[in-house]
Amino acid sequence: MAKPDDGSVVERAGWGPVRHFAERSVLGLLAIVVAGLCFGTLLLLVRDRWEPLQHLDQSIDDRLNGLIAPHPAVVKVLSTISSAGGRSVLIPLVVIVIVMLLIRRRPRLALYLAVTGVGAMLLDPSLKTLVGRVRPVVADPIARGAGNSFPSGHTLGTTIVYGMLALVFLSLAHGQWRGWVIGAATTIVVAVGLSRIGLGVHFLSDVLAGWFLGLAWIGVTAYAFRVWRREAGHPTPPLTEGLEPEAAPDLDPAPAERAMLPHPWAKGAEILVGWVLTFGLLYVLGYVVTNWLPGSFDDAVPRWLQTLRTPALDHASRWWSKAGDTHAVLAVSLVFCPIALALWRRWRPVLFLVLAMVGELTLFLTSAAATDRPRPPVEQLDGVLPTSSFPSGHVAATACLWAAIAIVSMARIRQWWRWLFLVAAIVMPAGVAASRMYRGMHHPTDVLGGLLLAAAWLAVLWWVVRPNESAVSVSEAAREIQHDDADHDVERQDRRVRLARRSPHGDRGGDRPRAPRPARTPGAS
Repeated sequence: MAKPDDGSVVERAGWGPVRHFAERSVLGLLAIVVAGLCFGTLLLLVRDRWEPLQHLDQSIDDRLNGLIAPHPAVVKVLSTISSAGGRSVLIPLVVIVIVMLLIRRRPRLALYLAVTGVGAMLLDPSLKTLVGRVRPVVADPIARGAGNSFPSGHTLGTTIVYGMLALVFLSLAHGQWRGWVIGAATTIVVAVGLSRIGLGVHFLSDVLAGWFLGLAWIGVTAYAFRVWRREAGHPTPPLTEGLEPEAAPDLDPAPAERAMLPHPWAKGAEILVGWVLTFGLLYVLGYVVTNWLPGSFDDAVPRWLQTLRTPALDHASRWWSKAGDTHAVLAVSLVFCPIALALWRRWRPVLFLVLAMVGELTLFLTSAAATDRPRPPVEQLDGVLPTSSFPSGHVAATACLWAAIAIVSMARIRQWWRWLFLVAAIVMPAGVAASRMYRGMHHPTDVLGGLLLAAAWLAVLWWVVRPNESAVSVSEAAREIQHDDADHDVERQDRRVRLARRSPHGDRGGDRPRAPRPARTPGAS
């Protein structure tokens, strides 16, 4: 072993991390340079209209168009995959994640997502205007794209968004799960790019340019983020551990929740029984109002509302009615669930809302099919709909959504404005119900059926799921995480002490080093 004043041991310990850091930096820089050079080469070839590349691009699109166009099911699948790379999906996804990171007090990661995403939004239209390449022309068009063709905006946006999200959340994965995270992001990126070629809205070179430019931009922003961390005095581990490994506790959706539902199989059976009972109640009521109840009152209300119609009320009722359709309800749910998870760090309120909406949809479809009640005999402003008039799906969905949000929020918010959620749970269904009857789409008893569906189904879920069990506010949830971190630190310290006591370099009574024995004098026995 080297002597303490030799310095070789210190040198070896000091140069090892430096060498690994240099290797990682060189490899990362090389990857960025290669991606940038590939994109630049494609850019020059496309701008110069290099004939071999144009011939290859057009021949691939023509061949795929002949294979895919005769099969509507394949076109539908490709369109669905392609929608995962549209701005209507990517922008809300990034905004929601940024809000979640700000709630969890990770502003550095939020700023990284914002800067990287804004850069992607600027790169796409700028380069398309610079190159000015027209879209492919095929024999049987099956999709339409707006703007120029080079590079593929869907491919570029998908590469950047899903790539940077993978870098942010890699710190949550361990071992082989990191490979699964990277593989999932890669699969989405590749699938979206290939779907754009299959739909005939982009050439192969457009998609390749989107991949290369996206990888180069992610590499540049990730390198800048690591430089920022190093200047702030933080370590720079490999990117396979995520951009900010120490953020893992804050990125964990529900770190303090032990079990989302105890006895899940028993709870599932209880939910199924409650669903069947709710359907039976709706079926009995629907049969009564369809076959036995006189229609004079039910028909008189829509007819009276028809006499009050004006262009202004038609416009207002249209927007109120849209507040209860599937797209609006789904949008509110997709915004509320991740924010609720970020605030309260519990899966149970999210599960309560998801089960409420899934159960409402299935109950509405089955009870409407079983009842098959005709619409009111008045002019229907929304046209002829294929579903039954009983129960009102718009009213049931709106009531379930806002009532579930009120139930979850009022138990966790201590401020006075929590009553606004109760106001929304009353005003929103009432406005939707009035607009649906005004537009001639439902009878009053149909509205009653929708409210009964929401009340019965939410009562079942309240009894089974217990969404407000151990409900905590935002500050209380944050303190729970701090206490858990402190407990983990104490456990790690105790483990180190126990290991030190077992070490041969310490005595059995503790971790103190043994005192050296006095040197023997010559001739001593």
